[in-house]
Amino acid sequence: MVKVPARRHSRGSAFTGLLAAIAAALLAVLVVIAVNTAGFLSKQLAVAPAPQIELDNRVAQRLGQALTYKTISYQNVADFDPFPFEQLRSQLESSFPLVHQVLVRDVVAEYSLLYYWEGTDRSLQPLLLMSHMDVVPVEPGTEDDWVQSPFSGAIYDGFVWGRGSLDDKVGVLAILEAVEHHLGQGFVPTRSVYLAFGHDEEIGGNQGAAAIVNLLKDRGVRLRLVLDEGGFVSTGQIEGIEQPVAVVGIAEKGYLTLKLTARGPGGHSSIPKGTTPIGMVAEAVRRLEKNPFPSDIRGATLQNLEYLGPEMPLLKRAAIANLWLLEPLVRREMLSTPTRAAQIRTTTAATIIHGGVKANVIPQEAYAAVNFRILPGETIESVTAYVRAVVDDSRIEIEPFSETENPSPVSDISGPAFAMLHRTIAEIIPDAIVAPYLVFGGTDAKHYMSLSDAVFRFTPMRLTEEDFGRFHGTNERISLENYKEIIRFYVRLIENSGLDEAGRQ
Repeated sequence: MVKVPARRHSRGSAFTGLLAAIAAALLAVLVVIAVNTAGFLSKQLAVAPAPQIELDNRVAQRLGQALTYKTISYQNVADFDPFPFEQLRSQLESSFPLVHQVLVRDVVAEYSLLYYWEGTDRSLQPLLLMSHMDVVPVEPGTEDDWVQSPFSGAIYDGFVWGRGSLDDKVGVLAILEAVEHHLGQGFVPTRSVYLAFGHDEEIGGNQGAAAIVNLLKDRGVRLRLVLDEGGFVSTGQIEGIEQPVAVVGIAEKGYLTLKLTARGPGGHSSIPKGTTPIGMVAEAVRRLEKNPFPSDIRGATLQNLEYLGPEMPLLKRAAIANLWLLEPLVRREMLSTPTRAAQIRTTTAATIIHGGVKANVIPQEAYAAVNFRILPGETIESVTAYVRAVVDDSRIEIEPFSETENPSPVSDISGPAFAMLHRTIAEIIPDAIVAPYLVFGGTDAKHYMSLSDAVFRFTPMRLTEEDFGRFHGTNERISLENYKEIIRFYVRLIENSGLDEAGRQ
């Protein structure tokens, strides 16, 4: 009889010990979370604003004139019209006389432009600033929806209007304005500077940017920093951060479109024989949409969170500081919005479906085109293999539909090149939070990865939610004040390009 309470006491002691162990473990986890959160410090630079340079409205007039030339890249290269490119080149020569007197210019692949501005210290690897001169067409039937005609280059209501005002003649003109300004002041850069303006970025840059890169390779050029379009400044896009956020692209997603084709006997619609080719293709698309690619926080997106996290409210800051434990929660939140979801997975979008010629005829063939933007870390081959596994239907033929591109490498943000770019942004936009990020679309920058470990994508365009729809859309425009700010950014970047790791000239 005496042994019964002893056993109960033993069980009670064991249970109490288990609770104590659990409490100790929870306390340890909370301590780690608190320590990590306390040590999750801001990566923003504390620098004084750059001196303000005065720019008059003639800079807007020169941009407006450049927008009048229909330098359009068509998907069908047979539609290419060289005359507008020749007109633009003539305008650049007349608008920027000092640039064309002092810098050495090469016309590459007939229409792209490469300028060289020799610095005082040729032992330093050069800086390369790039943009592109071509634009996308205006969708037929939408011309009357524009406040100002799409190729008017009109200055109206505080904006310069027209195709290319955001993408990307604004970069071409702003860079040249910055160099012309410096030349007018008698400034000579310490580090040599290249300017590279492609003519076919909107269809891949395989003629213009690729030829410029090959020319630089032939000349043995290695670049300290390459800067292209792709990043921007926005406000209110990231929950919990009220300041402007300047995102710098350090990598871009890959591009793949797969054609899913099904075939069958066809025939009269009154006597269908099982699933039609259209039905087979529709089922394949449905499977892909129901089975998205796995998500993962890594690479450029992880570094984006490391820069943004310290600027967020406490709970979000704590979650990002402790991804070792809370990554599933962070991923779930990111997957709740399309833009954030695209940062952490390869995206799937069915963009074309085709089949049939008449309502009462079953087609013998149907196909769908499905576009994938590939997350760095995956490849064209791995995405194709995933698609085959998900579709899992021997009746569906899967093959590439158009040009393909693997994701770019992720550029180094730990070195002096990114620090110099970060410093320049902070000097021109003092209230902005700077963060690296993953570019979803394609740019000419991908061609330059073999010439530099520091290939970045950023233009300080201030964009609202509405403005994102203006890219390749209706009512493309840039404000006069923002355009002047972009010019000042390039002026300062050229000045800062001679800084060493300690920030000294």
